[in-house]
Amino acid sequence: MTTILDVLEKGAKFLENKGIKDARLNMELLVAHELGLKRMDLYLRFDQPLEETQIIQLREKLKLRAQNTPLQHLNGNVSFHHLDFQCDHRALIPRPETEELVEIALGLDFPKPARILDLGCGSGVLGLSIVNKLGASCEQLVLADLSTDALSLSRENAETHKIPAELIQSDLFNEITGVFDLIVANLPYIPETERDSLEPEVLHDPEMALFSGEDGLDLLRRFSCECLNYLSPEGVVALEVGHQQGEVVAELLRKAGLDDVEVRKDLCGIKRFPLARKP
Repeated sequence: MTTILDVLEKGAKFLENKGIKDARLNMELLVAHELGLKRMDLYLRFDQPLEETQIIQLREKLKLRAQNTPLQHLNGNVSFHHLDFQCDHRALIPRPETEELVEIALGLDFPKPARILDLGCGSGVLGLSIVNKLGASCEQLVLADLSTDALSLSRENAETHKIPAELIQSDLFNEITGVFDLIVANLPYIPETERDSLEPEVLHDPEMALFSGEDGLDLLRRFSCECLNYLSPEGVVALEVGHQQGEVVAELLRKAGLDDVEVRKDLCGIKRFPLARKP
């Protein structure tokens, strides 16, 4: 008889030997998902036996995790700002910093009921999380991305949470019409020069969701030049950018004619979130 504790201990040791960070936590999350439990519930069920089919499924997932397949892809979901979203190879895995951007955006002063654009939306979690909190204070949500794969994932997440959204395939603003009271964007910002130094798991994300030219700023330069034309009077922009890019992007926004430009820090003290307003 193989129990939950047996699987946790053997699996964690296997992942540790393969060089996977936080091996025990990884194993607990894999087992909890397979059994349909919360992670902390496992501690109350250490002696519970597992069925052979469950062990086989976990064994296959362990092999993939040992090859650096992200945990979120193996479980097929990610917890983000109090909601569970589908997550797979079609879009970037949401990062904790982007949850901070949700909170910052919700605290900004912009016209309501709001028309909101999530540009480069990926899985849609940024825009959907904001609208989930705004409720009736949101008039329109547009999720836009160049990737049709990402848009299909966004649509599934919107439908799961019953949040109305218009989905548009667009290269930045090319196919966008109208103006918005809030534009949020977590665009690709990793420099090509950092490709070889990334964690192996990161490279499971779509390449087009990661890299943006030699210095990582190609798309952010385009965004900064064009966003003013898509903001309503008093409309605001809230961005997430890479480390050491915050002040650079802030200056791009100033040169493009936006007002009240500032850069907020993330919880690690990195200048991560450029903000600006239409004059």
